Amino acid sequence: MLAKSSLPPPNVDLESLVGHHIRRLHQIAVAIFLQENQPYGLTPVQYAALQGVRNTPGLDQRTLARTIGLDTSTTAGVIDRLEARGLMRRNASSSDRRVRLLEVTQAGIALLDAALPAVLHAQERILEPLAVKDRAEFMRMLGQLVLANNELSRAPSGN
Repeated sequence: MLAKSSLPPPNVDLESLVGHHIRRLHQIAVAIFLQENQPYGLTPVQYAALQGVRNTPGLDQRTLARTIGLDTSTTAGVIDRLEARGLMRRNASSSDRRVRLLEVTQAGIALLDAALPAVLHAQERILEPLAVKDRAEFMRMLGQLVLANNELSRAPSGN
């Protein structure tokens, strides 16, 4: 156990903490995504789930969770909401009836197609403060941080 100090705690400049900036950027990215996709009623996580299944039809829920970096219970809830909206369907696997394979419905595909310009515009808005020449480097460095720290996540990505 640490001994209590009679000294006042040090002041820490939050602006010097990388985690603080990442948390703030996440808040901003979600806000921009929701603004751009308001007509479609999609959250960033719902979009990732739909697009993840569209990219790999027949994915099971556990694999989808690993692919998009979510825990399995959160993924199940997201799929429940997408299924209730008629955007995704769960089908029993022919080889293991306990496994549910996922499929984006025609309505889900139409929604993804309609929302794509808004999704891409949200990405542009997030990166807009950076000079065009710096954006690829920022994305490379961001990807490097995510990959190097992936196993520290509560829901590591399978990528």
